[in-house]
Amino acid sequence: MQLSKRLAAELFGTFWLVLGGCGSAVLAANFAGPVHGLGIGFVGVSLAFGLTVLTMAYAIGHISGCHLNPAVSVGLTVAGRFPARDLLPYIVAQVVGAVLGAAVLALIASGKPGFELVASGFASNGYGERSPGHYSLVAAFVCEVVMTGFFLFVILGATDKRAPAGFAPIAIGLCLTLIHLVSIPVTNTSVNPARSTGPALFVGGAAVDQLWLFWVAPIIGAVIAGVLYPLIAENRGGSTQKLALD
Repeated sequence: MQLSKRLAAELFGTFWLVLGGCGSAVLAANFAGPVHGLGIGFVGVSLAFGLTVLTMAYAIGHISGCHLNPAVSVGLTVAGRFPARDLLPYIVAQVVGAVLGAAVLALIASGKPGFELVASGFASNGYGERSPGHYSLVAAFVCEVVMTGFFLFVILGATDKRAPAGFAPIAIGLCLTLIHLVSIPVTNTSVNPARSTGPALFVGGAAVDQLWLFWVAPIIGAVIAGVLYPLIAENRGGSTQKLALD
């Protein structure tokens, strides 16, 4: 598949992840409507993020591998599943897709009278005072490293050629759902530098100041998993260009 087509798929896929996942948090998590209590809550938001990855994995996995995440691309490169020459273009496409997704979400959310983008937090990630549960920088850092590491481990295992064929998107989507169920109170859950960058650029201020953690920690976790999985699984095969969804 031509690189330009793969990059387009990554852009659209990451756009969908931000619009669907962050959109559920901004538009639907606390929605009351005419009847109190109709919001989907953080469980619903967790499921929404998992569904965005699951649906896109089936839609574009055969085109680009459906990384949708700079940390995933880095981890796959370390594990020998993805060519280093395509790493930077993939990351750029993912970040652009995330920013565009956040832009569309901001446009939609601003259509509600009284909505204040910065005051809402706009599904941005953070630690300390910006953490939903006021967790410390250290706690947030450890959480993001560990959660991303296990996310990559599941991705590498589910897409191993020895794994049951056709089920990788389900395992990966459910894994991301589980990660959100655990870590939304800590950091609002990133495990994805692109997902963090899109909303942060619209919120500005402290969201941008803290953005470094949501690049550094997920990438560290991904690198660790990218080293460990081949050692444990002795995986010497697999695709070098995409998540082996076939």
